[in-house]
Amino acid sequence: MSRAFEDKTLCKVRTVTTFISLDNDRNNWKGQIENASEFCEKATNTLQKSDYIVQTNRIVTNPFGEYLNTKNIESARDDLSYISSILKNLKTSGIRIRFAIGEAQTSHEISLVPELIKEFGDLCNICVNVDLDSNGVLDNEKIINSSKAVKKISEITPRGEGNFNFTVNFNCAPLIPYFPASYHKKELGNCFVIGLETPDLLVKVLSESNKSTQFSNHNEQYSHYYEVMSKALQFHISEINNIIERANLSNDFKFSGFDSSAAPSKDCESMTTVYEKMGVEYFGASGTVEASSLLTKVFKSLQGVNLLGFSGLMLALTEDTGLADGTLKSHYDIRSLLTYSAVCGIGLDTVPIPGNTSIEKISALMRDTGTMAFRLNKPLTVRLFPAPELNAGDLTVFESDDLCNCAVLAVP
Repeated sequence: MSRAFEDKTLCKVRTVTTFISLDNDRNNWKGQIENASEFCEKATNTLQKSDYIVQTNRIVTNPFGEYLNTKNIESARDDLSYISSILKNLKTSGIRIRFAIGEAQTSHEISLVPELIKEFGDLCNICVNVDLDSNGVLDNEKIINSSKAVKKISEITPRGEGNFNFTVNFNCAPLIPYFPASYHKKELGNCFVIGLETPDLLVKVLSESNKSTQFSNHNEQYSHYYEVMSKALQFHISEINNIIERANLSNDFKFSGFDSSAAPSKDCESMTTVYEKMGVEYFGASGTVEASSLLTKVFKSLQGVNLLGFSGLMLALTEDTGLADGTLKSHYDIRSLLTYSAVCGIGLDTVPIPGNTSIEKISALMRDTGTMAFRLNKPLTVRLFPAPELNAGDLTVFESDDLCNCAVLAVP
């Protein structure tokens, strides 16, 4: 294989994500947020000088109930308005800044989520972590409250797009660099994590392999695919890690590691193209589970660095043009996505469903996903988009620059 995979434009840095802890003294917030932003800027400049493209800078806090005044929606809104003003006045070089206010931990905090997301949008990413009780049963009260929040967000934000900023986590540890699953614990201290966008890289190495290599059997083919994809990812992970280690970055933030997930977007190759390059007729066809398992092994194969977050295969339906197109062709359904989650990760991510889907059905989808997460000991999330006034098979009408339009999936 040629060394073309070393082209740094093929491996973008989706995010430099910093993790900070705020307390209930508003006088401290401005300095801490500005410090995190300045660190992101410094890390970004360092990576860009080495020819890596950095797409976003992100700041994540401890659970918002530990610092916002959550007595009522008015007090929480007032505190978040102050934080929003800080963020909007940051002096940056044009890199997009995103902000997550950590997890909602109580029923009352979850009830505040829809109105906060409605007003503050991408400066107010939030997650809920659902755990097991002493009998190993999912916390259904928290699931139902989260489902109510999903439903209300769909009703009070344009086209229901506010659910882009809210997710429900199952078996997810802190320090995920991607939003909105990201959250922090103050005992971990100030730190940062790098998240990548690598579908372009994977398509490149698979295309080159198919042109230059003749395979005698399937085992040889898949072994080769594993080798070349792992080698390409390892090159860039090691390169970025060395850049960070050599840089004179602030001692205020400890480098915790990488999330090696491919993290597709509208602006890069689709993960469905990766499957096709691996010989799967289309994403959803026979062979999809096997290919998904191989890709997951690739993302977890990297050496010499600390892997955290998902570090697995991301299938974000409305952030991936190929996955979105697959819904129009009925190549897969929600049950398929749950099946694939058994061998990869992220769960049900950015999945549009009929606007009239009941809270009971949304909760059942969450319980199915959560059961898999804990049974298989892997991080999975649920980020659903009930589409107002749309039914299964209808085309969504999203206007967000982050989202692709696709067919609404039926909820069985």
